[in-house]
Amino acid sequence: QMQLVESGGGSAQPGGSLRLSCAVSGFSVDNYAMAWFRQAPGKGREGVSAIDSSGENRYYPDSLKGRFTISKDNAKNTVYLQMSGLQAEDTAVYYCARSVHPFARIGLPRTDDYGMWGQGTQVTVSS
Repeated sequence: QMQLVESGGGSAQPGGSLRLSCAVSGFSVDNYAMAWFRQAPGKGREGVSAIDSSGENRYYPDSLKGRFTISKDNAKNTVYLQMSGLQAEDTAVYYCARSVHPFARIGLPRTDDYGMWGQGTQVTVSS
């Protein structure tokens, strides 16, 4: 059964850090591009990072470069999102997603390009 399960969310103070994990089963992360999205209350789902199947290429929106880092561990079949310098605007439900097509090229993550999703993990940043 193919499944993505996020964990690591929670509460953090402004300026703090969190690391999200996405445990994958039923397929190999070295065959697909993987991405993280987030959705804040009342807003649409926003792509925050992507990593290609090789792990050599990563994408971040300009607004998040330097604060968020996506990585993966093929042996553990797990994708990570390290978040630092957290701000209140980072408060959202964060989702892990798998590309529709294997070995897909990456760019700004778009929901239409990702066909499998986790259940999400809540991140709340407040003082």
